[in-house]
Amino acid sequence: MLRYWTAGESHGKALIALVDGFPAGIDIDTSIIDTELKRRQGGYGRGGRQRIETDRVDILSGIWRGQSIGSPVALQVVNKDYKLERLDDLDRPRPGHGDLTGAIKYLGSIRGVLERASARETTVRVAAGALARQILLPFGIHALGYVVELGGRPLSVPEGPIDTLLPLRETSIVYSLSPEQDDEMKAFIDATGKAGDTLGGIVEVRVEGLPFGLGTHAQWDQKLDGRIAQAVMAVQAIKGVEIGLGFEAARRVGSQVHDPIQYDAQQQGSSGLGYTRPTNNAGGLEAGMTNGQPLVVRAAMKPISTLAKPLESINLASKTKEEAAYERSDVCALSAASVIIENVVAFEVARAFVEKFGGDSLREMQARWESFQQLARQR
Repeated sequence: MLRYWTAGESHGKALIALVDGFPAGIDIDTSIIDTELKRRQGGYGRGGRQRIETDRVDILSGIWRGQSIGSPVALQVVNKDYKLERLDDLDRPRPGHGDLTGAIKYLGSIRGVLERASARETTVRVAAGALARQILLPFGIHALGYVVELGGRPLSVPEGPIDTLLPLRETSIVYSLSPEQDDEMKAFIDATGKAGDTLGGIVEVRVEGLPFGLGTHAQWDQKLDGRIAQAVMAVQAIKGVEIGLGFEAARRVGSQVHDPIQYDAQQQGSSGLGYTRPTNNAGGLEAGMTNGQPLVVRAAMKPISTLAKPLESINLASKTKEEAAYERSDVCALSAASVIIENVVAFEVARAFVEKFGGDSLREMQARWESFQQLARQR
């Protein structure tokens, strides 16, 4: 089973991800991981922490001469802003954070909760996802994440394959597919920051090149849509997840929701089997399994909880009303969220791929991939 754990605090010495079950024989390109880490630090609206850190991955185990060897892969990102032992505790919990709840749960400090609950932890989740997507690359599977709504303002999403959409995202300062709207979004973020407030929004991830049958219908906890939803909801500040039409499906009649099935031997489609759909309202998943169409996932991110113009709180010692504590933060981290969601989704897809096609080595996976495609064409 492909899986990972993370460790580390926001202002601790380093962040660690331990990836277990990674197949042998895969050429590892650390520049792919570093590129994703750099993108996570970017996007308009980020705070001062991103000017301090220059995130780069250090692979501590599981690689020999640039290739995976089948043993656990340890990924490390060092914190330049290491100062945990010098930081004081907070006495005024911040609304929207886990400060108050965590301090009561553990009968301890707010600092001990916020350092681990911080979204800084997602640095190594991105690293793990960027590592795992290198399993998918030899099979022509690619993921793309982008912003589709910022602070309630929709952004245009043109149609087309990932290779035509990627250049649009790469030229947008907010990581959308409509760079022509960047000036409007920049002014919106600036005005919100001057008011001491923050912004959230919605991001979308698209994965193309998927075969039939990743995931399973057989057990509730193994359905791929459920596993993706858990992985995405576990990202800090995410409050909602949709696949395909999502909540819109509940507002339509069935004939306007379900995707007709067609067959065209000349139109192989992403599955390579000739089965096509005129629509993709299911978002590439039916009964917990990929159906050969692009996977489409959306996530709703709440505004950052730390406000420069603090909300009401209390002093834990005196129980008197005071403004919430303030720690350096972003005005809008939605662009970063699109990078994080893209990579956690990629990891879950890679996990399901390893389960379907075997996880010992790339050569074995490639042989099983070809065998499955041949058998499926006979179905």
